[in-house]
Amino acid sequence: MPGKIDKLIVTHFGALQGKYGRQGLQKIRKALADLATADKARGLETVSVGVDDSSAMRKYSLTPVKDASDPAKNKAAIDGLYQKVAPDYILLLGATDVIPHQDLKNPLYSGSTGDDPDEFAYGDLPYACDAPYSQNPQDFFGPVRVVGRLPDITGGSDPAYLLGLIATATNYKAVDRNSLTSYFAVTAQIWKSSTELSVTNTFGNASLLQDVPPSSSNWPQADLQKPMHFFNCHGASNTPQFFGQPSSGRRDYPVALDASYITGKIQPGTIAAAECCYGAQLYALSSVQPQMGVCNVYLGSQGYGFFGSTTIAYGPASGNAQADLICQYFLQSILAGASLGRAALQARQKFMRSASPADPSDIKTLAQFNLYGDPSLTAVAADPTVKALEVKTPRAEFEAERVERHDRRRQLLNQGHSLNREPKARRARTPSPKARRALVSKAESLGFAPGDSLAFTLRYEEPAKRGPRLLRQKSQLPRGYHVLFLQRKSREDRAESASGVRPIEMLIGKEVAGRIVSISHVLSR
Repeated sequence: MPGKIDKLIVTHFGALQGKYGRQGLQKIRKALADLATADKARGLETVSVGVDDSSAMRKYSLTPVKDASDPAKNKAAIDGLYQKVAPDYILLLGATDVIPHQDLKNPLYSGSTGDDPDEFAYGDLPYACDAPYSQNPQDFFGPVRVVGRLPDITGGSDPAYLLGLIATATNYKAVDRNSLTSYFAVTAQIWKSSTELSVTNTFGNASLLQDVPPSSSNWPQADLQKPMHFFNCHGASNTPQFFGQPSSGRRDYPVALDASYITGKIQPGTIAAAECCYGAQLYALSSVQPQMGVCNVYLGSQGYGFFGSTTIAYGPASGNAQADLICQYFLQSILAGASLGRAALQARQKFMRSASPADPSDIKTLAQFNLYGDPSLTAVAADPTVKALEVKTPRAEFEAERVERHDRRRQLLNQGHSLNREPKARRARTPSPKARRALVSKAESLGFAPGDSLAFTLRYEEPAKRGPRLLRQKSQLPRGYHVLFLQRKSREDRAESASGVRPIEMLIGKEVAGRIVSISHVLSR
């Protein structure tokens, strides 16, 4: 075993054998060996560990995981491996029936009949954090690890798809940054102004942004083969489409992207970010739904990475927040030269800093967005003319890169741990009547009927006694958030769409010194 492991691939070999049989597992092991060989040529020492492998786990003095579906046991095993190995990259191999998403409780959930039906915001965020297993997403405000997942097909029986994903990681090539400046971006027409801001922040202009409507999902091949993709559309559970919406606000959802249409049309090496609800859901195929989801199609088309949400995601009616920010932060880091995994970690950390103090929709956003792809893949090739020191051999160059990477990880570790001190929101037993009146008044001015209310108080760690006293006065700090779900007044607008899109709108009020000082209008994507 090498002295330094740069990339740790974690899987459950028993679960893979249960899906693909002994011969299928042998093919996967061979593909992983090929990936390790290719990584070595790139300067990375890569090791694969099955959390169910007793002999392998015994080497690290860790308990093997028998039940592949147990989030707590898998979290403990991966934490243990990280502490023993300290890899720069963690690659989770397999869908959620191999290595489960963590079951983080959605702070906006208020029962099966509530407005937000997601009891959990499933994701891989806890695997990127030092905190032990918990269902409270606020325990994971401080991500510090570079983590990505190569998901096979949930419930699948043919290893060919997963073998293809491993081959993509094995054969990947970085390109010059100028090769990534062309992008394909699609927005629901109703969110055009918000998406223009996101796309301009990321690519420098919004000239290529497409609206649905009036555009349809039959995109020209020239658009689909652009290397960077961004979507701000609606999504629905267990559905292989994204949807648009007219600027009028009418609840009409034309298809904006269809997984079956784009199959075979995506350029190898594509990187995509999607704000859409359920855009990164890894649902199982069935006779009712035989088409794999958009994220699986991107990866199966030799795409390098897909960043998206497992559940209902949120964003503002105008401007940028929630899903807008975390997606654009991810793509911005990619374009700046980060690996896929570092880009995801930087996006999470930057999002938490921008959201401080995080409201309930921010907390859910952090929990639900995930990276699918090998986290060590770096799309932008390093500039050969810019080096800290001259190196004359590949070995010396690899060692220099390892030192630089180690320093970046140290910085990200410190930044992540500092985020654990961010204020935490706790559900209050009863919403404040005064706060509800303010939100109801705002709802009525927007033409909505008021729905259910939720309230949250903010808990702060005791601040350090430095800096101006006015900045440390508790009376000047936000003390809570108040949520009012909105109801459309017309019966037609309240009806659920045949597309499966579940439109949710809410007002979130920030409380300071007993008063609502600001109100944001947030919508499901």
